[in-house]
Amino acid sequence: MKLLFKQRFFSWFDSYDIFDENGNTVYTVEGQLSWGHCLKIFDTAGNELGTVKERILTFLPKFEMYLGNDYIGCISKEFSFFKPAFNIDCNGWHIDGDFFEWDYSIIGPKGENVASVSKELFNWTDTYVIDINDPRDALCALMLVLAIDAEKCSRN
Repeated sequence: MKLLFKQRFFSWFDSYDIFDENGNTVYTVEGQLSWGHCLKIFDTAGNELGTVKERILTFLPKFEMYLGNDYIGCISKEFSFFKPAFNIDCNGWHIDGDFFEWDYSIIGPKGENVASVSKELFNWTDTYVIDINDPRDALCALMLVLAIDAEKCSRN
């Protein structure tokens, strides 16, 4: 399953549209006013599915993940010199990025590839392609990409 993650061009807060391989909107993401990033994920009917919320006042960036109102885990950036890496405490996943921070691999607890994330260059806004092996992992993989993009935005 492939998802196209595309930031909206003019928006006061972070907002994104997530499309499937056929160009149909699958999810929308709306930023909320808060300390740090707070991103709410909605389905096409407008039902809230999840939230990615940045923890503030941490040494390295951390993002909490919620399904509905239920806390499911935390995404934590690891200390690294040349390539970004993140850990997810709820499912044993790990994220490794490349030197340019354009491509990421989401690795499962047994070393299997859960998803690949590639940034598309030469776009006006942040655009990523998320290639997910199991469609049941789509929402969690989307949360990870939102956290990565928010972390990069906070640094700039």
